[in-house]
Amino acid sequence: MDQFMQNIVNTNIKDLSPQEIEKFVLDNDFKPFRARQIVKWLYKKSAGSFDEMTDLSKDFRDLLEFSFSLKPSLELIDELVSTDGTKKYLFKLSDGNQIESVVIPEKARNTLCISSQVGCALGCTFCMTGTVGKIRNLTPSEILDQYMFVNQYNAITNIVFMGMGEPLDNLQNLVKSIRTFIDPNCLGLSPKRITVSTSGLVPKIKELGKHVSVNLAVSLNAPRDELRDEIMPINKRYPIKELINASVNFPVPNRKYLMFEYVLLKDVNDSDSDAHTLGRLLEAIKCKINIIPFNEAYPLPYQSPSWDRVLKFQEILISYKINVRIRKSRGSDILGACGQLAAKYPSKMVKDTTLAQN
Repeated sequence: MDQFMQNIVNTNIKDLSPQEIEKFVLDNDFKPFRARQIVKWLYKKSAGSFDEMTDLSKDFRDLLEFSFSLKPSLELIDELVSTDGTKKYLFKLSDGNQIESVVIPEKARNTLCISSQVGCALGCTFCMTGTVGKIRNLTPSEILDQYMFVNQYNAITNIVFMGMGEPLDNLQNLVKSIRTFIDPNCLGLSPKRITVSTSGLVPKIKELGKHVSVNLAVSLNAPRDELRDEIMPINKRYPIKELINASVNFPVPNRKYLMFEYVLLKDVNDSDSDAHTLGRLLEAIKCKINIIPFNEAYPLPYQSPSWDRVLKFQEILISYKINVRIRKSRGSDILGACGQLAAKYPSKMVKDTTLAQN
């Protein structure tokens, strides 16, 4: 058995890329078109078992059953619905860990906020997920199954990797899942409808751009290094200048803007001076800024600024000819808003280092 076969035996078949499925097919002396049939069953017909793949021979289905798993990688534990229509899904993974996904409905689209890790290692002081710490990375099947489950009931049009975890800290599995999302033979989403948010892993931004062209949202949240060091420890490794240089060189899809996210924390990063510094920092860059008034969640030590302060901050940025939008809080009454995801439910989260792929 070659190394490839040793690595994939008994894995979830959705953890394989279409190219890896084709290699498996060819290595077992079947025609290449059989791989396309398998992929169609997985992603177009949402097959729940290999026996459902009736255009494959019984022998071939038995081989697939012997080689792979097709069990759902996650189980729905709870669904909460906000007064504004936002839905939060709590999923249990096969090892007992839990993650959350959020659907944000709008008139013209339904956006799914996907988790990429159980917990997060970066420790941003305004984010509930950071209080959990990093438990492990999610596998491609766990990322894809969030979409495939939720899409059955919500007709998802857009995906944002803004749920639990730092997506670029799970780059290999992130890229593999994105390629499956955009493959026309799989889920067939446009790259323009996929956004990856990062807190600033500079080398991984460059690497992501070599593999896929999707929208990039940079969680900036401070206009100067000394403040960003305090609220986002990752800045001590990759300061603002390095982060912006990597971001402006990222290949966003045609006609799309680089996006910066700025969480407004009362009396921390919301002063007129902060707004002017931010404006000067970004005025020469083709970008959009999403202002996000802090979504309060115990025990995080911050408060949201007044609405007048939010509007003043926006007004100053607009004076620098920057496209600025205030992101309305959605799902805060169910702890489903930006920065509130932590999956802190009664069952204990467990660490399984065998699944923590880098």
